[in-house]
Amino acid sequence: MAIERTFSILKPDATRRNLTGAVNAKIEQAGLRIVAQKRVHMTRGQAETFYSVHSARPFFGELVESMISGPVVVQVLEGENAIKTYRDVMGATNPANADAGTIRKEFAVSVGENTVHGSDAPETAAIEIAQWFAGNEIVG
Repeated sequence: MAIERTFSILKPDATRRNLTGAVNAKIEQAGLRIVAQKRVHMTRGQAETFYSVHSARPFFGELVESMISGPVVVQVLEGENAIKTYRDVMGATNPANADAGTIRKEFAVSVGENTVHGSDAPETAAIEIAQWFAGNEIVG
């Protein structure tokens, strides 16, 4: 198995409800290490850049508004097959379809307020990590 890194965001609905520790516990229980983490308040520009892949979709404006509505926690996670592992522990985008024990099943409010974001591929993870962290901020 390959050790890799992935990117995570604990979204405003999670920070607003003081779920940072509970979500981090799920991440660590899944065997992932949090090797970088910081709490930030995304600007509109940062959110639009981060979610630019969705800019033509009808939900883009609502997504951006949601992401700038409060602080988020951005993270770099590390472990064996970290991308797949984190996506499995996050659960389905729609919490109603998420498996029991996943972050979204336990904590998400709705599809729009689904608590977490995680990279979907190594290339995406590299881009997302670079947007939020300098190399010296990632400490394995």
